[in-house]
Amino acid sequence: MNEDSSSSKKLGILYVVATPVGNLEDLTFRALKILKNVSFIACEDTRQTLKLLNKYGIQKKLISYYHPREKQKIPLIIRLLEEGKDGALVSNAGTPLISDPGYPLIREALSSSVKIIPIPGPAAVTTALSAAGLPTHRFLFLGFPPRKKTAVKKLLASVKEEPGTLIFYLPPRKLPTFLQNIQQTLGEREVVVARELTKIHEEFLRGTPQEILTQISPKRQKGESTLLIRGAS
Repeated sequence: MNEDSSSSKKLGILYVVATPVGNLEDLTFRALKILKNVSFIACEDTRQTLKLLNKYGIQKKLISYYHPREKQKIPLIIRLLEEGKDGALVSNAGTPLISDPGYPLIREALSSSVKIIPIPGPAAVTTALSAAGLPTHRFLFLGFPPRKKTAVKKLLASVKEEPGTLIFYLPPRKLPTFLQNIQQTLGEREVVVARELTKIHEEFLRGTPQEILTQISPKRQKGESTLLIRGAS
C-alpha cells in the first residue's frame, strides 16, 4: 500500500482507523479497504476487534495494544513498520486516541519517520453531540472524569464559566454520582445522557441532573455513557 519508491528502504504506513461505536454497519468503505489490506492490526481488545473482522470476513495478525501496557508493544509495532509492513491502529469503538490508547505509539511512529494516515469515522463524542439538542458551535471534550470526588468537583468548578457544551465519557457505575456532582457544582444546568449509541436500545435522556437521576434509578446501567452539559449562559 506504500507507494513511495524513492527510498531503498520503504517504511510501512500506520493507519489510525475509526471503527463503529456500536452498530457494526457503520464501518466506512475506506476503513474496510484499509483493514483488508494492512499486514497487522494493533487493537485495544482482540476479542472486540475480532467481532468486527469476522463480520466482514477479514483475517489479520492482531497485536493487543491497551492501556496501561501500551509501551510494551510499541517496539514490536515500530519494528514491523520499519520492515515496510503497513498497519492499522483501532480501538474497541470509535476513533483511536479519543480517550483511548494510541498517543505514545503515534509519537514514537512520528519520531521514526513513519507516515500516519487517519481514516475518519465514528466517535461517540460527535455522535452524541449531533443529536443532543445542545449548542454545537463550541464544545469542550473532557473525556473520563477523575476518580476521586474532590478532583471531580474541582474539575467541574474550573469549567463553570465555560460557554461551550461540556462533554464527558462515563462508566455506568459513575453516572449517578457524577450527576449529583453536577447539581452541587454547576446547578440546574440542562444535561443530556446518551447511552447505547447506534445500538438497538439507543436512548437520550434529557433534563436537569435531578430529573435524569430519577429516570435512571430503576434501570440497569449498561456500557459507557456520553454526558453533555449546557455551557454557562
